[in-house]
Amino acid sequence: PMLFLPGVTCPAWRPAIAAPSCPGCWQTSSRGDRTMSFSGCFIQFFFFGILIVTECCLLSVMSYDRYLAICKPLHYAALLTDRFCFSLAAGSWISGFIVASILSLLLLQLTFCGPNQVDHFFVTYIPLIKLSCSDTYEIVLTVFSLSFIFLFPIPFDCRPYVCIITTIRECSSTTGRQKAFSTCC
Repeated sequence: PMLFLPGVTCPAWRPAIAAPSCPGCWQTSSRGDRTMSFSGCFIQFFFFGILIVTECCLLSVMSYDRYLAICKPLHYAALLTDRFCFSLAAGSWISGFIVASILSLLLLQLTFCGPNQVDHFFVTYIPLIKLSCSDTYEIVLTVFSLSFIFLFPIPFDCRPYVCIITTIRECSSTTGRQKAFSTCC
């Protein structure tokens, strides 16, 4: 399982997060047109939201994976089975889809008036909220709540790494420390 999770969040993940902005980038560079359609804006927002929430969830899963590998190596295989790893990865993707769907649906209910121009290369919800002439209280509250749910665990994601460092410092041999650190990287 330890090789499964880094494979799900491999370095190729970073370009995938930027990928939703590529159609707009290509359009701007090929035609010199700096506009994006309303539907293109929401499609970009939706896919970017899926990828960001999924990454946050997968990073939490990976911190748990590393914690078990270093601090509880004898329990690792029993606790982190292939099926459980797949469930965690699938749950991360499902969470990303649900959160992005909720926010996109709420944004689609807004009424937009005025210039309808966003001075950003990347479409996020803040510029869209500023363009809206309807009441945005519901979406702002939803974004705050979802952010709290997905960002609140960040300090808890750091806790396994504190335990890992403590465990590695307690290793008596240099070879043991090097093996433990190589497991983390």
